[in-house]
Amino acid sequence: MSFEITIPRLGWSMEEGIFAGWLKKDGDVIRRGDALFELEGEKALQEVEALDDGVLRLMADGPQLGTVLKVGAVVGYLVADGAALAQTPSDSNVASNTIKPVEKAPATDINSMSSGGSPSVRRLARELGVDLNRVTGTGSRDRITDDDVRATARRESEQRPTINSALAAEIIATPRARRAAKTAGIELSSMQGTGRNGRIRERDVVSQSNAAAPSATWAGGQRISLSGRRRVIAERLADSHRQTVPVTLTSQVDATNLVSLRQQFKAAGETLIPAIHDIIAKLVAGCLRQELRLAGRWDGDAIVLPYDNEIHIGLAVDTPEGLIVPVLRNVVNETLLSLAAESSRIIRKSRAGRLSGAEMQGAVFTITNLGSFGIDTFTPVINLPETAILGLGAIRKLAVVASDDRIEVRPMMTLSLTFDHRAIDGAPAAKFLQSLVAAIENPAARLLMSE
Repeated sequence: MSFEITIPRLGWSMEEGIFAGWLKKDGDVIRRGDALFELEGEKALQEVEALDDGVLRLMADGPQLGTVLKVGAVVGYLVADGAALAQTPSDSNVASNTIKPVEKAPATDINSMSSGGSPSVRRLARELGVDLNRVTGTGSRDRITDDDVRATARRESEQRPTINSALAAEIIATPRARRAAKTAGIELSSMQGTGRNGRIRERDVVSQSNAAAPSATWAGGQRISLSGRRRVIAERLADSHRQTVPVTLTSQVDATNLVSLRQQFKAAGETLIPAIHDIIAKLVAGCLRQELRLAGRWDGDAIVLPYDNEIHIGLAVDTPEGLIVPVLRNVVNETLLSLAAESSRIIRKSRAGRLSGAEMQGAVFTITNLGSFGIDTFTPVINLPETAILGLGAIRKLAVVASDDRIEVRPMMTLSLTFDHRAIDGAPAAKFLQSLVAAIENPAARLLMSE
């Protein structure tokens, strides 16, 4: 019996992913849960795990680094231990009626991505088209470093032969490079690739296109093609703009007690101090239980409401690769300190590009914080299929009128709530925001009630 290894759907809107390399070799014994390969999709580079036990068999015409693959595409097989290396799976013993007989794949340089370096080193090697098997490590215990990869890339670039017209019919180019060349009207046979073994990459096409562009039509500047992650972000934001009817409400809140609560944690000598967004996430979860429609998710033409103790909140995180929204789960049931620890963990993983697909799915409400950049108010974009998102502004000392008409200076913050008017009317949204303002102005009492 054999099992197909297919491209999974890593996000609700994902239709395709970019193959980023095998983490195992042909013939390796695989156990359920082992990481098989890396896939770029839904904003992050993710490891795809095996769903069954068996021996890995790669296809002779299998995907290469950078290949764009549709969800469900077959990339390899897991076969029973006894038959894996002795024979090729046939149509009669593979767990699908649509696959072709598998030939044993020749050893390929993409397998080298699984050894010799950290994830960041492997990513750099992919970007530069370097085979880690040809890199000599200079780090501790001969571990390969970023500098080793760059040095090898420079050396191989100097040694790379020029591709001549006689080889034009056998030109090696990535799928994205071929699409870019077709769009730009550039013949690949006229190009010299900078990838491994002279492979033409998308950046090569863009570079030649820029060089060939008439100077009279554009004064200058750098043309930047959208990466897979940036393209996903662009598509999802465009979907939100086209499909939602967004309305944004803003309200100022006195953050005196919010700031004081953090100071109390510091004074108590806690090793982990909850961030402002951690405290507000906890308060938001409590308020959502009273206005569950703001925690709804679109499912076709219906809204699915969560159980009031299953409030999962997304945190918008700025990373070098773009916006990523990891998810804090069951916020209602977590203590503030455990929530802060989990928040810190998923933010670190987000910025390292190591989030799993499960860690980015299932949010019913998102919080985005631009206050750290000095922004006071803004219009957050709803993260479909959710129906609402909260924006946090900067905390600033402002003069306010106290209850006895005295002028006092207090730390104030502006909240920006965007909701989808198709699912939520203005009054429930306003009530939610009003309730949240009250909770932030007296956070200790609300947290005691929830815990």
